[in-house]
Amino acid sequence: MNFYHKVLIIIGVLILVSLGFYFFQSQWTSVERLSYYEFKVLLKRGQVEDIIISKREIQGKFREGAGDTLFEIRKKSVQLPPYFVTTRGEDPDLIKHLEEKGINFEIKPESNLWITLLSWTVPVFLLVLFWIFVFKRFVSSEGGLMSIGKSKAKIYVENEIKVTFQDVAGVDEAVEELKEIIDFLRNPQKFVSLGAKIPKGVLLVGPPGTGKTLLAKAVAGEAGVPFISISGSSFVEMFVGVGAARVRDLFTQAEKMAPCIIFIDEIDAVGRVRGITPIGGTEEREHTLTQLLTEMDGFDPRKGVIIIAATNRPEILDPALLRPGRFDRVVVVDRPDLKGREAILRVHTRNIKLAEDVDLKVISARTAGMVGADLANIVNEAALLAARKGKKAVEMEDFEEAIDRVIAGLARKSRYLTFEEKKRIAYHEAGHAIVASVLTPKEKVHRVSIIPRGIAALGYTLQLPEEERYLLTKEELLAKIAVLFGGRVAEELYFKEISTGAQNDLEKATELARAMVMDYGMSETLGPQTFRKREALFLDIPYRERELISEETARLIDQEIAKILKSCYDKSKNIIESKRQKLEALVEELLKREVLEGEALNILLYQNEHSN
Repeated sequence: MNFYHKVLIIIGVLILVSLGFYFFQSQWTSVERLSYYEFKVLLKRGQVEDIIISKREIQGKFREGAGDTLFEIRKKSVQLPPYFVTTRGEDPDLIKHLEEKGINFEIKPESNLWITLLSWTVPVFLLVLFWIFVFKRFVSSEGGLMSIGKSKAKIYVENEIKVTFQDVAGVDEAVEELKEIIDFLRNPQKFVSLGAKIPKGVLLVGPPGTGKTLLAKAVAGEAGVPFISISGSSFVEMFVGVGAARVRDLFTQAEKMAPCIIFIDEIDAVGRVRGITPIGGTEEREHTLTQLLTEMDGFDPRKGVIIIAATNRPEILDPALLRPGRFDRVVVVDRPDLKGREAILRVHTRNIKLAEDVDLKVISARTAGMVGADLANIVNEAALLAARKGKKAVEMEDFEEAIDRVIAGLARKSRYLTFEEKKRIAYHEAGHAIVASVLTPKEKVHRVSIIPRGIAALGYTLQLPEEERYLLTKEELLAKIAVLFGGRVAEELYFKEISTGAQNDLEKATELARAMVMDYGMSETLGPQTFRKREALFLDIPYRERELISEETARLIDQEIAKILKSCYDKSKNIIESKRQKLEALVEELLKREVLEGEALNILLYQNEHSN
C-alpha cells in the first residue's frame, strides 16, 4: 500500500466519523421527545420557552411545572431533561399562540445535510491534499527538498542487465582491457590472496557515440553484478553542499550492494579542472569534485566496487582524478576502423531482414569516421525506407539512400533547378570525379550525384578508400586539394565564368594548404616547423590556437599557401583539359540519370582510359 492510498483511507475515516457525529448528536444531548398534542398543552399553560421552529421539527426548553402536566397526560411520573423536541404539525395558529403567551421563538430555515457537510468537509479535504502535495515534495526521491541530498542514480540489478560483450563490437582493445575487471568482480579472492590491488576506477575516453555507456553495461552484464548509473550533471545543484551529499549517498548505496559497478557518465560535468572562476571564489562543483576524490581515496577496493566513468573531453579533467589510486586506468574507446564498422553493422543487422545484394563491407567503407551510434541510425533508416516502399527485405539501395541522408541530408527532388543550373552542377561534379580518378587511385569514385540534398548541397561526388588510412603524405594532400579544385576548373573551362558553387571546396582546399604550411612543416621555404600552439583556457573552451609568428613570417606563410593552391589548381586544369571527351560523356550521362554509380560509373571513369 503506497503513501497516497494510506492518506485516502484516513480521509475516508474522518468523513465517516463526521457523519456519525452529525446523525447521533441528538443522542449525546439529553432531549425529551413529545407528541404534538403534549406540546400544545404545555404551550397553552406557558410551560415551554426558547422555541426553535424548523420545517419538520420544533425544539425548545421546559419551564417549571411541565413535569406535572406531562404526568397528568401520561398518567405516570416523568424525569424530564432540560430540552424537548417534537414533530411539527399543520398548525397555522402556532405563531399566534406563541406571541400571545410571550414566548421567545426563532424560525430556522431548512438546511440540506449534504450542503452542510460539504461546506466544511471540502475545505478540509483540499487542505489535506495541499499538505500531502507539500509533504511529497519534501520527501520525494525525484528531487524533493527532504531528499535533495539523495543520489539520483539508477540502479539495475543483475537480472535487469541483458547487455554482454556479444552486443559490443568495434572496440576489441577496450574489451580486452576490461576483462580483468570482470574477472575481479567474479572472483576477487584470486587477486586479494596474492595481495594484488585492482584499479579503483576506469576512465573510458572517446568521441560521442562510440559505445562507452554500452561497454560499461556489458562489463556489469558479463560480471553479473548490479549496475549503478548516474550522470555527472546530476551531482550539481543550486544549493551549496547538495553535490557532496549526493556523492556520499552514492558510495553508501554502492557499499551495501557490493560487488557492483558505479558508472558516472559525462564525468567532465563535475570533474573539470579546479581553479579561479570568472566571478571569483570557488564553485559548488568544486566541492562536489573534492568529495568525489575523498570518497575514492577512502574506498576499500576489496569490497568489490568498481567505478567506471566516461567522458569525451579528457583534456579538461582535473589531474587529481587521473592519478594512481583513483582513475588509474584509462581505456580509449576510439572511432571504429573499417573492420570494426563492419562488425558493428553485423551486430545491428542481426534482427534485420537483409536482401542478398547487401554488402556490409561496402557499407563500412562508405561510412568512414562514423561511430556506433551513427551506424545504428543508418541501419534503422534503411529499414524504415524499405518498409515505406513495401519491401520484404532491406536492399543495398536502401542502405545507400540512408547513408546519403545522414551525410548529405534528405534528397530534395522538389527543388526546381533550371537546365542551365543542372548542367553547371553536372560539370562541377564531373570535374571532381575526373581529377579524382587520375590523382587518387586508392580512393575510387563510388558515386556521382546531381540531386540536391540538405540545405546547401546541390550535388556530390563520393569516394571510397580501399583501406583505412591514418597517415597522409604530402603528395596525397596535394592530390586532395587538386580534386577539390576540379569542380571550379570544369565550370571555368566550359562556361568561361565561375559561380558560387565552389565555396565549400575553396574553404576545404585553403584549410588543407594552411595546415600543410603551419602544422605539418611541408613548406620548402619555411622548413620543418609549426606556427600554431594550443593554449589552455578557463570556462567551457578547453583550448584555443595561437599563431606564434611575426609579420614577415605571416607574409611568407601567405605566399606559400598561395603557391600550393596555384600549383594544385594548374594540375587540376591540365587533367580536365586532357580528359575533355571523358568529361563530356560523364556530364551527358549525369543529365540523363542524375546519379551514376557501380558498373556504369566504372566504365566511364576507369575502363575507357584510351578516350580523352
